[in-house]
Amino acid sequence: MSKKARLILVLAIIEASLAGLWWYLARYGIQNPDRVAANFQEVVGQTMGMAMGALLGLGVILFFVAARNDRRALQDKGQR
Repeated sequence: MSKKARLILVLAIIEASLAGLWWYLARYGIQNPDRVAANFQEVVGQTMGMAMGALLGLGVILFFVAARNDRRALQDKGQR
């Protein structure tokens, strides 16, 4: 399995777990309005959106690094 494929797989798993956490927190806020702050949904949305966006942005950079490493490994394998 190439490094690009592994990276995509890991990023998909992490993004799915963050989405699940976001879903859980949103439902918790709806079901328990007396136990959370008035702006709980807004704060959770901004925080989780920022976390998922930052991870996705970092993932794009890491994808290009992984692609470069895959090309180098293929070239090194061909020279041997």
